[in-house]
Amino acid sequence: MSTEYGIALGMIETRGLVPAIEAADAMTKAAEVRLVSREFVGGGYVTVMVRGETGAVNAAVRAGADACERVGDGLVAAHIIARPHKEVEPVLTIGNGATRS
Repeated sequence: MSTEYGIALGMIETRGLVPAIEAADAMTKAAEVRLVSREFVGGGYVTVMVRGETGAVNAAVRAGADACERVGDGLVAAHIIARPHKEVEPVLTIGNGATRS
């Protein structure tokens, strides 16, 4: 994982901070992924992002989404991009003013 290009990106968006924390905890416990960002989107929405190998990110996002649903109606969306194109990287808020973990 020497470069961010080609490394899978997993995202979970929640309603509220508690489901986001629960999702982040479950994701990092479920697989070998790196928590790269959490961003307060506005209106009570929080997005948590992880990076890692595709299989690990897939397992992490599934675990995070399940955990998020257990703490209420907090899950808004869960998505994985297996190999984000280098042109997508600047669009991501990672390192561009996001609240990083």
